[in-house]
Amino acid sequence: MMKPTSPFHAGEQTIQSLAGVRDRMELRGRAVIRDYMPEQHRAFFAALPFMLVGMADQNGHPWATTLSGAPGFMNSSDANLLTIKSWPDLRDPLHSCIRDGAPVGGLGIELSTRRRNRVNGRIENCVIGECFSIRVQQSFGNCPKYIQARSERSQICSRLATETRTASHLGDDEVSFITEADTFFIASRSPQFDPQESSQGLDVSHRGGRPGFVRVISPNELSFPDYSGNLLFNTLGNLETDARAGLLFIDFQSGRMLHVIGRARICWDVSETMRSAGIERLIFLDIQCVLNREHAFPHLFDFVSYSPHLGTEG
Repeated sequence: MMKPTSPFHAGEQTIQSLAGVRDRMELRGRAVIRDYMPEQHRAFFAALPFMLVGMADQNGHPWATTLSGAPGFMNSSDANLLTIKSWPDLRDPLHSCIRDGAPVGGLGIELSTRRRNRVNGRIENCVIGECFSIRVQQSFGNCPKYIQARSERSQICSRLATETRTASHLGDDEVSFITEADTFFIASRSPQFDPQESSQGLDVSHRGGRPGFVRVISPNELSFPDYSGNLLFNTLGNLETDARAGLLFIDFQSGRMLHVIGRARICWDVSETMRSAGIERLIFLDIQCVLNREHAFPHLFDFVSYSPHLGTEG
């Protein structure tokens, strides 16, 4: 009898083994990671005003960005296809990177309810500047842990005066922005793209914590904690085998988007104090490029509350 294909690639399996959860996650992964979108996920994406996407640039480096539109700009004609009628703007690092056959990771997140669902696959039906579809290879939900609740305002952010700054390091204002952030998104990739292997490709995921959970060590380095989570280790598994990562910080009050890309390394040696706070690992990022885009995110959200999983301490 042929052995069932694992839903995890080698990097994810390595991290699961190091964490001591390899066998049970293999069984759970086959149960929760599907190669199609269930009906509730299809309806969920169709109701969203924006989604996060992770794709690789011309050099193969992953970036995270957003795509937006009126609810309905995403739709699913069948369980294996998600069509997105939106395109990154000219200043977006992924504007020229969408093409048929390219791997893509998608994250739908509803901040008001803390719901989130993931979809990973390949791009097809690409109409440059207008729309594309994701041929689904992996679809799965995530728990609402560490998501801060936010309510959307009725008005949208003006995108007329968009300004950008590109640098190899963080400026003082960007350091302050990061240290005050309670949310960011991270894009990562597996080391090889095999069209026949559903566990390989691009991924984008959410990270949340109280302000200060991302620490700027220097203008060229930052770190953030890896809290106890769903044990799938999609992101860490990718970073184990390909250190390139792309972080995205969003100011939900002004529409500012800060992209930070670099190379990550995982530190397993954390103090007992950190472990008691739910921190199981630390990730360090050596910064290679910073792209700051003012008024780039068209939606405005008001903060409501921190995730109850973060406790009451800062």
